[in-house]
Amino acid sequence: MSMGVGMRGGASIRSFSKDPSVRAHKVGRETARRVLGYGRPYRGDIAAYLVLSVLSGALVTAVPLLLQRIIDDGVTPKDRGVVITLGLVVAGLAVLETLVTIVSRWLGSRIGEGVILDLRSEVFSHVLRQPVAFFTRAQTGALVSRLNSDVIGAQTAFTSVLSGLVSNLVLMVLVLVALFSMSWQITVLALLLLPVFLVPARLMGARLSSLTRRQMTLNADMHTRMTERFNVAGALLVRLFGRPSEEDREYAARARGVRDAGVEIAVNRVVFMAGLGLVASLATALVYGLGGLMAVAGELSIGTLVAMAALLGRLYAPLTALSNVRVDIMTALVSFERIFEVLDLRPLVREAAEPVDIPSGPVGVSLEDVSFAYPSAEQVSVASLEQRPEAETLDGRAVLSGISVDVPAGSMVALVGPSGAGKTTLTSLVARLYDPTSGTVRVGGVDLRDASFDSLRDTVGVVTQEAHMFNDTVRANLRYARPDATDEELWEALRGAQVDGLVARLPDGLDTVVGDRGHRLSGGEKQRMAIARLLLKSPSVVVLDEATAHLDSESEVAVQRALDEALAGRTSIVIAHRLSTVRHADQILVLQRGEIVQRGTHAELLAAGGLYRSLHDTQFRD
Repeated sequence: MSMGVGMRGGASIRSFSKDPSVRAHKVGRETARRVLGYGRPYRGDIAAYLVLSVLSGALVTAVPLLLQRIIDDGVTPKDRGVVITLGLVVAGLAVLETLVTIVSRWLGSRIGEGVILDLRSEVFSHVLRQPVAFFTRAQTGALVSRLNSDVIGAQTAFTSVLSGLVSNLVLMVLVLVALFSMSWQITVLALLLLPVFLVPARLMGARLSSLTRRQMTLNADMHTRMTERFNVAGALLVRLFGRPSEEDREYAARARGVRDAGVEIAVNRVVFMAGLGLVASLATALVYGLGGLMAVAGELSIGTLVAMAALLGRLYAPLTALSNVRVDIMTALVSFERIFEVLDLRPLVREAAEPVDIPSGPVGVSLEDVSFAYPSAEQVSVASLEQRPEAETLDGRAVLSGISVDVPAGSMVALVGPSGAGKTTLTSLVARLYDPTSGTVRVGGVDLRDASFDSLRDTVGVVTQEAHMFNDTVRANLRYARPDATDEELWEALRGAQVDGLVARLPDGLDTVVGDRGHRLSGGEKQRMAIARLLLKSPSVVVLDEATAHLDSESEVAVQRALDEALAGRTSIVIAHRLSTVRHADQILVLQRGEIVQRGTHAELLAAGGLYRSLHDTQFRD
């Protein structure tokens, strides 16, 4: 019976990340305990698989014993009835073994693929709940690798244990019992060759582990480079500033490293397996040599000699598999540890145990003595996911200090100030992308730490400087805000965003694919599409992060009309680069170095002078 249940090409050798602390780490009992936890949903399948493993071992052992009887009781005495009867039994056992193999392969696949599904779903869900700082530090390629290569590698912890340990152990015990019953002398001599199996297994295991570490590191680097170059923004940058020949050389160097590591791994495994096969051949020669002499002397029957040779071949096969299973299991367990690194990173922003819904309808926003410092790398990141793990310059330093703001329901507050003043950080707290280091942020009178995530998403809508679109249809991108929206509601939102005419002219209308990150649309068109998505969501609070900062004059006018529609009757917090867009705000806050240095209406701030007057005069000097 085949022992490679559920295995994938190359998946049986997994390794650690490039992070030295991960490479030096030894797999502990806690990891093994957590791994076993993923097998609980498949207890029934595992039990059935174990039963089939025992049956398979019995079938494999039974065939040589029947061959012994055919020769000794049928061929030697020339009894045709015995030969025909036992021959049919051997044929029946072959059919049964085939059926057992098929069913066990199916069970192994169910278990292995089920573990992959569970792990991928858990990691994907967990990663999406990490703060934005996590994604600014992690390499996308390395992160995707955790969902692909490492998850498949972790799957082998189950398939290797089931196929490599249980079935092979059962087979080995049954074969040894049969061999000892036939000739303990030959069996003992054959077992003296066991150290030749165990010593190379230990030495080669360390060698393969080192090589696969290097291969995984190079693979992650290569995938990261492809991910960065193959998205639209990366490809555009390469076309504008890149040097194609240098790009080719750098990628080829990484690819050659992966190839060289793969060749070394393949050669080492072939040498290892060839050596083990040689030992098995020598043992077979021993059986026929010594056993042949015993048969000539009448101490052993010919049928017993043939059966022992066949059984010995079946003994060294599981021994060879057991020699390799240690490498497979250990490297697979390390893949689990790499996954647990991500799963053990607790999201900084978590929903309360008993969340409270934010009231529906118009609501106000208030910040009470809010201070904020960006979290340290240890709080938001995993070192093995970073290119060069290092502290951010903002880590631990206060970005906002003593901010108190009251935004009444239905009013508009504008945030202005130089770059780096803390405007975007303040709006991130309102959307609860982060929690304040101290102080309280309330929406509708509810502390956001106590608010349910669903009600917060329904209440607060955000349009950023660079609107992001998925590489999907217009319809899918709009419905991301409200999956149950009808086509009529989609067109109503598009009209409100002043972009219905554009969509009507597109080749497939709402079913037109907008391209990666929406690059088939212009900047102004993307912004208006993002506003349409916001209108479809219909939040009570709107946050605009310099939504017109990078647009030409014509696009700015169109987007501003759409914004007027979006802000009508809603509580709004607007970050403004161009002061002309916020002169009618109910209140303008001027930020500098994380503090509010001025507040008031446009006219009041101009009359007061100071930073606002300076920013205004600089923009309108011409």
